[in-house]
Amino acid sequence: MTDDESARVTRILNGLPAAARQLLVGTDWESLQHAYGSGEDIPVSLCSLVDEDPEVRSEALAALDMGVLHQGSLYTVTAPAALFVAAILDHPMGLAEHEGHFPWDDGPPRSLRAALLVWLGQVAESAAYGEDPVRARTDWQWTPWHDEMRREHDPAEFAALRACRDIRPTLYDAVEPFLSSPDPHVREAALGAAVPLLLAPGLADRVPGAATRLRARLGPGDGRRERAGVARALSLWGTDTSDLLADSDPAVRVCAALGPTPVDRPRALAVLLEALRDPRTTDGWFPEPLSGLDGWFRFTVLCSALALADTFEEVAQAVLAIVAAGGASVTDHERGPILLRAFAGGYDPTRPLTPAQRDLLRAFADSDEATGGIGGNVLWFRAAGLPENREGIAALL
Repeated sequence: MTDDESARVTRILNGLPAAARQLLVGTDWESLQHAYGSGEDIPVSLCSLVDEDPEVRSEALAALDMGVLHQGSLYTVTAPAALFVAAILDHPMGLAEHEGHFPWDDGPPRSLRAALLVWLGQVAESAAYGEDPVRARTDWQWTPWHDEMRREHDPAEFAALRACRDIRPTLYDAVEPFLSSPDPHVREAALGAAVPLLLAPGLADRVPGAATRLRARLGPGDGRRERAGVARALSLWGTDTSDLLADSDPAVRVCAALGPTPVDRPRALAVLLEALRDPRTTDGWFPEPLSGLDGWFRFTVLCSALALADTFEEVAQAVLAIVAAGGASVTDHERGPILLRAFAGGYDPTRPLTPAQRDLLRAFADSDEATGGIGGNVLWFRAAGLPENREGIAALL
């Protein structure tokens, strides 16, 4: 730490909340690791988050993204850094406008507080990864071979994961008050952090209170984005969203159907399938993805519909058009999951194909030259236990 950095840390320390100050001085940062080595430089970055200079704050936020949570990876430094961030959420500097550090960070203007909440949500998402295999399969980025290729955690990785899971109650306590913030960007960022936090097994008792708080703000005057985000949260947490399945806004109806166990399953599935019949409109609902979601919104809708269906026949008619029309750039996120759902448990050569399975494979074969229907989905065909070329599929038909 340079003399200038030491002076800055000393100056900022005096203005920190007691919990943040104790974390900073009571943690052995040198014994911890981030993406680029020792965590000894992290105290400077953490203090810089509330520096008066906006460029310094921007660089500190970049350090969180690049080193403390590099591409979603957790390190031994991540948990104490997250606790520090949680402790400064109500710092007066949180009202300052956040300046992007990276060239691609060109989203709408938001406060430092909103940026910190977004980062805590990313920590929570990483901590929850792999915790619930059933829920993981509803993520549009899930692939069957990813689980097979996952290696055992080394001791440091396991310690980092365990530490980040253990602090989730503390993180949620810090995030919860901002679910009712007057700033819509802060509310959305807080909700984006609360969703993965309250999916933790040990926080189920907090869901009713959070649901009550969110429903109090779910008025007809709220915009589509906020109402849809609340509906998605309530659905993912397993609360009863049957009333929202009849909402006047189709985006809210769909978000209310995204959870794994809706009370009204047939109606929820019908809502999802209706959205898939006009994917361009569905994608246009959220030009900027909702917190916690990336990629085209139809990917999430499709995976939720496939998971919700009791049988492939329930969704076959709606998804056949997707297989025939899907572009090669989205093979893994549309046609692949459809194929695996049709052959849940793998293709069994001792059993005849069902009519729905036969129609699906014919759609793959018929569209192969135009869309790479088979060649572009080799790994998915392999995962389903099917032939990996057009000739092999034609032989089954």
